[in-house]
Amino acid sequence: MEIIETIINISEGQNKENIEYVVDSIRQTADCFLLDYSSDADHNRSVITFIGNRRSLLIAIKELYKRSLEKIDLTNHKGEHPRLGAVDVVPFVPIKDITVEETVAYSKEVAAMIWNTFKVPVYLYEDSQPVQDRKNLANIRKGQFEGLTAKMKQPEWKPDFGECAPHPTAGATVVGARMPLIAFNVNLGTADIKIANAIAKNVRGSSGGLAFVKGMGVELKDRGVVQVSMNMVNYKKSPLFRVFEIIKCEAERYGVPVIGSEIIGLVPQEALFETAEYYLRCENYSSSCILENKVQAAMEAGTQQK
Repeated sequence: MEIIETIINISEGQNKENIEYVVDSIRQTADCFLLDYSSDADHNRSVITFIGNRRSLLIAIKELYKRSLEKIDLTNHKGEHPRLGAVDVVPFVPIKDITVEETVAYSKEVAAMIWNTFKVPVYLYEDSQPVQDRKNLANIRKGQFEGLTAKMKQPEWKPDFGECAPHPTAGATVVGARMPLIAFNVNLGTADIKIANAIAKNVRGSSGGLAFVKGMGVELKDRGVVQVSMNMVNYKKSPLFRVFEIIKCEAERYGVPVIGSEIIGLVPQEALFETAEYYLRCENYSSSCILENKVQAAMEAGTQQK
């Protein structure tokens, strides 16, 4: 059975009624399954994770766009997280019975639907983008919604789908196929955003840190603290525990404690197992140590015998 995961980010994290209205587009679509959604008022952003097949996802995403464009107006939007569009990014992750190549082709089908139906220009990214300089989401988002009109006038930033002008209230969207990503934030016991920015600069790959980490400093004004907000695009090559330890060491330089961390959306269990192995110094660790893995293997073996 074909399974694709999508982790859609919308530029609304404050109005609960509007968020539920958008999320209902998934709940009400047959053969789509809502896995998780979370909102952050400071970021003014929600992350919605769901799975389905190519047909069901297309139906759900079309309805999600319709509802998002009804409720989100970027001309009145403020938040700590960079954003290009009302529906900001639509990543697709192949999970079962679909190849990366097929997922790339599907992402382009969805991008065409977005432009043809809603007149929202679309940029492709990651595996779906053939131009190296346009693969990185941070490069595409640079300038944000407010700078989008001027950016689109540059020949090198012509959208992959649509005209060279943003939707007046919804901006543009970024769509693409990619491997699983972990959105991981580390909170610091200070209100000084300069410290968070400095640590983010040291940890992210674009400024000399870990190659597969993207990061920035963010103010959590309601809590009176700051955080290093990250996207970890390859948790195998830049694991959670390594990122966390670097941030702890960098924070100590400023006499600032790490007061907590958070995962936004879902995380592959392997990433957490690796972290547990590191901190427990487990000498005999393997995936066969995990009870749930043994139970699943036994159940699958029993099913095959029948």
